[in-house]
Amino acid sequence: MGSEIPIAVTVNGVRHQRSVEPRLLLSDFLRHDLQLTGTHVGCEHGVCGVCTVLLDGEAVRSCLMFAVQADGGEILTVEGLATGNGDDLHPLQRAFRDAHALQCGFCTPGLLMTLVPFLREHPNPGDPEIREALSGNLCRCTGYQNIVEAVKAAARP
Repeated sequence: MGSEIPIAVTVNGVRHQRSVEPRLLLSDFLRHDLQLTGTHVGCEHGVCGVCTVLLDGEAVRSCLMFAVQADGGEILTVEGLATGNGDDLHPLQRAFRDAHALQCGFCTPGLLMTLVPFLREHPNPGDPEIREALSGNLCRCTGYQNIVEAVKAAARP
């Protein structure tokens, strides 16, 4: 291919070195090169939020970034939230399950990855703050109320 660029990223604690096309989207790199299909692709315009991952601790839309832009970075995907062999769910994942905060589940990975840094910065959020944090993520199934309840449950000490 000749025009590939070498990158090195740490994804869910594992370092990966690859040569990628400069135009390869981070979402496609995660899904196709690394087989991490929990990062979904929806609108491909950064509007729906389903492709959200954490890059160096901050929520980013992986459909709006090229993989080469993540070079040297640390990425956390939804697959990296649970610990152990995936048996020990992240508190937010448990809260989503317990509050029935998902239906079809397509938006759930993006919601979780948006809310992880939100809760880190807002450890005791109220409904208005939670709804504002969710405003960049579209869910067509739930009506959001159970999602708000899950976030409040996850925030409790």
